[in-house]
Amino acid sequence: MTHTQAFSLGLRSVMPMLLGVAPFGVIYGVVALQSGVPALAAMAMSSIVFAGSAQFLLAQLVGAGAPLLLAAGAVGLVNLRHALYSASVAPVLAHLPRRWKILLAYLLTDEAYAAAIPHLMAVQPNSPHAAQAHWILFGSGIGLWAGWQLATLAGVLLGAQLPSNLGLEFALPLTFIAIVVPMIDSRARFAAALAAGAVAVVLAAMPYKVGLFIAAMAGLVAGVAMPRRIK
Repeated sequence: MTHTQAFSLGLRSVMPMLLGVAPFGVIYGVVALQSGVPALAAMAMSSIVFAGSAQFLLAQLVGAGAPLLLAAGAVGLVNLRHALYSASVAPVLAHLPRRWKILLAYLLTDEAYAAAIPHLMAVQPNSPHAAQAHWILFGSGIGLWAGWQLATLAGVLLGAQLPSNLGLEFALPLTFIAIVVPMIDSRARFAAALAAGAVAVVLAAMPYKVGLFIAAMAGLVAGVAMPRRIK
């Protein structure tokens, strides 16, 4: 596999997910403007933060007049799940120079990870394809990045004209359902998904999305414990 083929594979893998990401990005642009975030700042958030749920939270905190340190801390907490993604792809990317790791860390999002990880898991560490594996993640990441920027731009341009009760919020949960369900292919992963989902629902009212982090930890514990119970 050449790096061009690997890049194309990652790009093709993420394309179906853009159907859910596009309305989500438009909604973010609308919400940001309605929260008082200037159009240029809303676009900058998509380019710099590049994390949909964190951007929604940040826009809402800005609209509520939250202190800067509080807003930054809340966004960092929401994005802690990306550390879990990094840990799972680290063995495949360990050989890369620092510049590649920085770039891929920036592009590593929920959808990009979900599109690339089945292909990365299929790569054997000592196979000829291992040296090109990072191009798969780069392809999925850059495809999602471009789609997110365009969707945000559309939301910013049309935000003042769209009704506030349009009801497109369903795009976010549908996107995550599409990411998670195909990856549940074992009892351990089913237990992890079930535990994380249940804890997330129970702790949904916790401030600053702390419940999401606790739910992720609960899912990890359930996934690790499940094989032991089977034995």
